[in-house]
Amino acid sequence: MKDIRLGFAMCGSFCTHGQVLGELEKLCGRYKEITPILSENCRCTDTRFGTAAELAAAVERLTGKAPIDSVVKAEPIGPKGLLDILVIAPCTGNTLAKLAGGITDTAVTMAAKAHLRNGRPVVIALATNDGLSAAARNIGELLTRKNYYFVPFGQDDPKKKPCSLMADFSLLEETIDAALGGRQLQPLLR
Repeated sequence: MKDIRLGFAMCGSFCTHGQVLGELEKLCGRYKEITPILSENCRCTDTRFGTAAELAAAVERLTGKAPIDSVVKAEPIGPKGLLDILVIAPCTGNTLAKLAGGITDTAVTMAAKAHLRNGRPVVIALATNDGLSAAARNIGELLTRKNYYFVPFGQDDPKKKPCSLMADFSLLEETIDAALGGRQLQPLLR
């Protein structure tokens, strides 16, 4: 088991939550300490993919910790140096835009801001329907910033959703290892 303090933040790409929870379960067997973080949308929104309460319960069952779910609860991550690495999976276009613009109005964006003040890596696993349109510039912006690393991604449904991009979530641990070594996992585009 790796002696790494991993933050695992989830945003509201609800259709990917099942897959992401499967990856989180794998990570729980590999990392000694995982701190879960849920965006307010995840914590409060029931969808056809499941309820907010079910998601929070699943995350707590896997990690053994109640999720951080507010800006106030996320702020101490930085001053207390609570994490070695932060993963945002799934990272929506909305959260991506906020990170690129320096907006810290959710638990996830505050966790990233607080964590980055310590010069430590943030891993982004995209899931956005506008990755090749409105979100493209935000991807480009974060690719040029220090301490941001992307899980390799590609178009998930080019015929029905030609602008949609999705991370290859199965590459999450490989990306974490690369980011901890200060490098971007390649090839980035799949």
